[in-house]
Amino acid sequence: MGFERRKKRKYERAEKFIEKMKEIQEEVKAVLGKMQEDMKKYANRKRSEVDEYKVKDLVMLSTKNLKYQMVKRRTEKLIERFVGPYKVQKMLSNVVKLELPSTVKIYPVVNVSRIVMTWQNG
Repeated sequence: MGFERRKKRKYERAEKFIEKMKEIQEEVKAVLGKMQEDMKKYANRKRSEVDEYKVKDLVMLSTKNLKYQMVKRRTEKLIERFVGPYKVQKMLSNVVKLELPSTVKIYPVVNVSRIVMTWQNG
């Protein structure tokens, strides 16, 4: 028909725009990757390795956050730092379900940072 494309320049501009956007996207990916590594490094700075607890291990429970449950004690200075030993019923990633007596009025699932190993079931 004798029809030629006159819009060739518009396609060239679009291709240049696409190339520019790809370059920007690669730069952003690199910066985000670096930021992610930095955030991971700072988040893991205070974390430590978790002790491996098994079912039926005996552990002591910290009383640091149990002040209201330790009502029978007269002064805070005389409260034991750890109470127990209690058996481990179940181990989940970073929490442990303890076999607590009915006199202890707390939820039996506690974070591993609140317990200390006393005796390991071999």
